[in-house]
Amino acid sequence: MRMTGISKYPALTRFLHWVVALMVLATMPIGVAMQQDGLARPTQDLLFILHKNGGVIILALVLVRIAWRMATPAPALPPQTPDWQKRMAKFVQTALYALLVVMAVSGYIRVRAGGFPVEMLDAIGFPAFVPRSDALAETAQRIHALARFPLAALIVLHIAAGLKHLISRDGVFSHIWPPLGR
Repeated sequence: MRMTGISKYPALTRFLHWVVALMVLATMPIGVAMQQDGLARPTQDLLFILHKNGGVIILALVLVRIAWRMATPAPALPPQTPDWQKRMAKFVQTALYALLVVMAVSGYIRVRAGGFPVEMLDAIGFPAFVPRSDALAETAQRIHALARFPLAALIVLHIAAGLKHLISRDGVFSHIWPPLGR
């Protein structure tokens, strides 16, 4: 059923959604590739730099999104949307925000506690906030490595739900599309 008069997320919300989505979808394979054996050192260094600094940008954007979301509620779902879908949408969106923060913070702690730079933050004189500690770095690494699995599963579920709404033309996908403009 085609909906008319669809309310949309504000332009800033839509823009942030798609920028974060693209950055996460780029950062994940970079994170896998940078750990491959046999990479030339300059290539591996570049991948680590992209992954670390991409994580910093993702964290900043997600924190802006969370603050913005608290100030601007989501458009209502169509009235025919079953309650279980409404609850699932809220759960998945909340869990995505939480896991993106967990991934970025655990990655930051792993890097800083491991004594490594975060080039973007170092360039602006941002303090480390984390002491050098192999034990802390190892714990953060485990959290980072384990959290990627539920994050990936939720991303797949979120994309599948988005495609379902796009195909069914129920108006839900129109809340977040297009990323720019009206």
